[in-house]
Amino acid sequence: MKRLHITILAVLLLSFAACKKNKKERSYDEIVMDTVVAYTKEIYLWYNQLPATLPGNTPDAVMNNIRQYSKEPGFSAPVDRWSFAITKAEWNNISSGVGADFGMRVFFRNTSDLRVASVDRNGPAGAAGVQRGWKINSINGVTINDTSQSNFIVNTVYASPTTRFNFTLPDNSTRDVTLNSQIFAGNPFMADSVYSVGASKIGYFVLNSFLGDTTQMRNNFDRIFNKFINAGVNDVVIDLRYNSGGYVSLSQYLLNWIVPNAGNGQVMFTEAYNDKYASRFNETAIFQKKGSLNLNRIFFIVSKQSASASELTINSIRPFMDVKLIGPTSTHGKPVGYGGWSAGNWYFFPVSFRTINKNNEANYFNGFTPDHISADGLDKNWGDVNEACLSRAIRFITTGSWSRLAPVDETLAREQALIAPANVHLDAPKLKGMFGKMKRP
Repeated sequence: MKRLHITILAVLLLSFAACKKNKKERSYDEIVMDTVVAYTKEIYLWYNQLPATLPGNTPDAVMNNIRQYSKEPGFSAPVDRWSFAITKAEWNNISSGVGADFGMRVFFRNTSDLRVASVDRNGPAGAAGVQRGWKINSINGVTINDTSQSNFIVNTVYASPTTRFNFTLPDNSTRDVTLNSQIFAGNPFMADSVYSVGASKIGYFVLNSFLGDTTQMRNNFDRIFNKFINAGVNDVVIDLRYNSGGYVSLSQYLLNWIVPNAGNGQVMFTEAYNDKYASRFNETAIFQKKGSLNLNRIFFIVSKQSASASELTINSIRPFMDVKLIGPTSTHGKPVGYGGWSAGNWYFFPVSFRTINKNNEANYFNGFTPDHISADGLDKNWGDVNEACLSRAIRFITTGSWSRLAPVDETLAREQALIAPANVHLDAPKLKGMFGKMKRP
């Protein structure tokens, strides 16, 4: 990192000289911005496309503006959709899984049907007994029946201190629930189960994020996979449909549980930085097999919300297993990540590395396409064997084919196309992240 250190030092010396010449001191904000710009010009994955002067007068503005300078061969538009900056106080909450909302996510099942998609058991919605699959009839007395209401929904569900909901439950009863935003430590493990279907033992769990208390999350992985091993499972379904990423280290931990014995000691993935820092920063992760589970295939349930560390998990295991994907759409398409740097009260995250699997496969900016297209079963709770995606996985495991399933018809395809923009909007408040080590000068 010596070269980057020298660059930053040069910027600071020039700033000092300018101060003496102009007989005025540089402000705190100006020094912060100098640091952000200097680091970004060095570490950005596409640094050689950046202009001499980076636009923006705040760290987050700079990060948003550099995204346009990220052309990749084979892609007509810039590929960076994620470089960002955030205050340290905000980051400390997000990175530890601490929320300040209702602990509830919502998506449209069709153009007139808004559903509870997931509920964090530690949040206000979980405490009130709200469950995935409940239909939202109205919010603050406003009937919800159209995707054009997305802005209103985002504001009242994710950015309001208090919101009143009217729900229809699976038994067709209705319930009024008023939720008050609270600060809470989230739990990204939504459910885990073992199913016995004929001769098959199927392990299933839902993971909504790779962010949170890393010790607790590792303990949960240990608990789930030991449960699977003790139950004698021979297939595993991992539900990442709303998992937008998080810590690379937790993706590695999960991969070490699911990799077959033959993959032990082999390359998991490489984090590859730009040519200025490849020799110093590039890191290759090696599989260190955990447990006795020795699978030859793995099933992932995915959606457009599956991003970053979720996609890293999928791409890294593909050279070693038969990987089956099930879901309503392709995944998000984020094969890059950040280390993260500090400037004053800010952390800033210019995209700084790409991930490459053992077979040199990377650059999946268009995401991964499911092997079988299935609607998101938003009318069912987690773990319900009749939920659309899980039922497809179970059917394939027990029959060996998708052929017994009704083909995806034009109606489903049209509905997915119609609700996709609205659901992307509803998912916008969720951070898409693949966070590696914060490498320092």
